[in-house]
Amino acid sequence: MSRRLDVPPSPARAGANRIVLVVDDAVETLRLLCDALAEEGYTVMVARDAEEARQRVDIAVPDAVLLDAVMPGTDGFTLCREIKATPAWSHVPVLFMTGLSATEQIVEGFASGGVDYVVKPLRIPEVLARVATHVRNARAARLAREAVDVAGMGTVVLDLQGRVAWRSPQATRWLEDAFGREGLADASAWLASVPSGGEATRDLTDRSRLVARHMGAGSFAETMLLLRVIATGAAPVRSLSATLTPRETEVLSWLAKGKTNRDIGDILGLSPRTVNKHLEHIYEKLGVETRTAAVAAAGLS
Repeated sequence: MSRRLDVPPSPARAGANRIVLVVDDAVETLRLLCDALAEEGYTVMVARDAEEARQRVDIAVPDAVLLDAVMPGTDGFTLCREIKATPAWSHVPVLFMTGLSATEQIVEGFASGGVDYVVKPLRIPEVLARVATHVRNARAARLAREAVDVAGMGTVVLDLQGRVAWRSPQATRWLEDAFGREGLADASAWLASVPSGGEATRDLTDRSRLVARHMGAGSFAETMLLLRVIATGAAPVRSLSATLTPRETEVLSWLAKGKTNRDIGDILGLSPRTVNKHLEHIYEKLGVETRTAAVAAAGLS
């Protein structure tokens, strides 16, 4: 069961081109939320239990899920854990809406992967504001995480103990090719062995090699590494040998997609002037003078 507006939503509305899945066994709650979300321009999918919710998400991955904690069969906490454990769905923000208001229940909601917890009876303007905020934040986070992948590279973040704290989609594919799906511990050990400012390599096939470059420590003592695949015997990619910073790499990634300085600033949360400063540093490190030459020098054209 799904609901669409007869008239396409205005781009100015918060929910334009966004999908929200509402999971609740109470018909009145479903009707109330469907009407309110549709008025904001969201496309709404509805499920009355966990099984229907799985079916809806298989059809179209939503931008957010409004989830009742207490339902017949599988409860909302269990369903949320399942969503967060599924790679294709894990980025979707889940907002609990329930009459359960005890501290331990709220804690369980966040522990299962929820990003917010709204107690019934629902205050619709508040729910809409929370949904809009979480949809916007999730989208911005996803763009930032995948930015480096656009440039044909992957990103891995290691925690203070050298364990993989986060990896981009491209990095995940390459590490699985190199170490197997069950080889995360071996992959972590290999990544942790990369010297600061240096590189490590691992053969993928007789014709290609995975290269990990240490980009230095970030916030909270985390370490970032950039991954790329090169042909065996190939010369290093110029952009990496020039040791672009992670932010410069992100700027170059979006530059390769034809984005303007203002577009890149909006995506990365920077002013156009700051973007231009990053471009100046990129030009200097790559030894070029134009945007087109920078993209070509980095092998992204």
